[in-house]
Amino acid sequence: MTRTYFGTDGIRGRANRFPITPDIAMKIGMAAGIAFRRGQHRHRVVIGKDTRLSGYMIESALVSGFTSVGMDVFQLGPMPTPAVAMLTRSLRADLGVMISASHNTYEDNGIKLFDPDGYKLCDETERQIEALIDTDLTEYLASSAKLGRAKRIDSTHARYTEFAKRTLPRSITFEDLRVVVDCANGAAYKVAPEALWELGAEVFELGVEPNGFNINKECGSTSTDALVAKVHEVRADIGIALDGDADRVILVDENGQVVDGDQLMAVVAQFWHAQGRLARDGIVATVMSNLGLERYLNSVGLELARTPVGDRYVVEHMRQHGYNVGGEQSGHIVLSDFTTTGDGLVAALQVLAVVKSTGKPVSEVCQRFEPMPQVLRNVRYDGKSPLQGKAVAGAIEEAKSQLAGSGRLVVRASGTEPVIRVMAEGEDAALVESTVGELVGIIEKAR
Repeated sequence: MTRTYFGTDGIRGRANRFPITPDIAMKIGMAAGIAFRRGQHRHRVVIGKDTRLSGYMIESALVSGFTSVGMDVFQLGPMPTPAVAMLTRSLRADLGVMISASHNTYEDNGIKLFDPDGYKLCDETERQIEALIDTDLTEYLASSAKLGRAKRIDSTHARYTEFAKRTLPRSITFEDLRVVVDCANGAAYKVAPEALWELGAEVFELGVEPNGFNINKECGSTSTDALVAKVHEVRADIGIALDGDADRVILVDENGQVVDGDQLMAVVAQFWHAQGRLARDGIVATVMSNLGLERYLNSVGLELARTPVGDRYVVEHMRQHGYNVGGEQSGHIVLSDFTTTGDGLVAALQVLAVVKSTGKPVSEVCQRFEPMPQVLRNVRYDGKSPLQGKAVAGAIEEAKSQLAGSGRLVVRASGTEPVIRVMAEGEDAALVESTVGELVGIIEKAR
C-alpha cells in the first residue's frame, strides 16, 4: 500500500503546504486520537515541539483535533523529541506527539507520533491512521460534555534534565571539563546546557537563541563549522552538536576533528562490553554506516547488524533481537537501557562518562577506527522519483558491479524530503568517487 502521509520518520513537508497544513494536522489529531482509544478512561496525549515558527500553527490544529475526539492534551512547549517519548511514558499518556522536522531548516515541519510506551509507530498503525485521515470523521466527534481539555505543563524541562543526568553513575562528575554545546537554536536550547552545567562542566553555549527562523541555520549537527571554531577559541575538551529536535548528536574533539555516529557507537559498545553491560555481542546500525565500523567491531569480537535507514527500524531490530546499543552514522544513538528513541543529550553524556573514566582526551577515546573511503551525494527532484526509470536502474546495477568485492553501493529515496541519496564506499577512494559521480549524473538527467 502506497502511503500518502507517513515517511521514514513521521509526516514531514514544507510548512503550510500539503501535508503540513492546519486542516491535515487537525485530521491527524482526530485520526490518531481515535486509533489510540483504549477503554473508557479519560484519554490523554502529550505534545512537544521544536522552535520553528510554524510549530504554533501545527500545535493549535493538533490540539483541536485531539480535543474534538475527547482526548485531553498536555502541551509541553519546546522539548527534545526523546523528552516527549520519555514523558509519554512518565505521564501515562495514550499517545505522544513531537512537532519537528528534525535537522531541516525552519521552512519545513513534521509530526512524529509515539505509542504509550514511547516508541515510534509501526507501519501497521501508521496505515490505520492514514486510512482514518481520508474518511469522514464526524461520527467520532465527542459529545459536548466529553470534549477534551488542553493545558500547558511547565515542569517538564526539569523532569527531562534530571532523567538525562540519572543515566550516569552517581560518582561521575564533569568537573574540569570545558564543553561547548551547540543546540542548533532548537528544542534543547534550555535543557542541554543546564544538564551539562549541573553535572559540573564549564559550559560554553551556541545555538541557544531561537527566533522561529534560525533553527539548524549554520549550526547544529549538520553544520559544525561554528562549533569547531568555538572549541578552538575557548580550548575546550569537547564540542557537542545537537540537531533541531535533539534526537541526534555529533561531537568535535579537542583538535576540532568531527566525530560521527559510527565512532560514537563504537565507543559506547566497546566500553559497555568491557563492563558487561552490552546485552548482546554487537550493535545495530543501518546500511549507511561505514564498513570501517563493521570491521572494527569484528576485530574486538562484536558484530554489526544492519537495517534500512531510519532510527525506527534500528529500534525495531533492537527490540526483536535483544540489543541495547544501536544508531545511525548521522548521530541518532539509541541506548535502550534508558531511551526508546535516539537521544542526543543522553548519548553525549555516555561518551563524556567514558572520557572521564579513562582519563584520556576525546581524540583518543572517540577516534576508534579509520573510516573506509565513503562518498554521499544528494540529488533533489520534483514530481516522480527518477529511480523508477530503466536507465537509472541499469546504471545502478552497473555501479554495483564496479564495486563488487571491494565496496558497496546504497541508492535510496529519502523518506523526509524529495531527494535521492547516493552512497558508495570501498577500498579504492578514486573508484568510489567516480562511481558516485557517474551515477549522480545519470540520475540528474532523469529528473
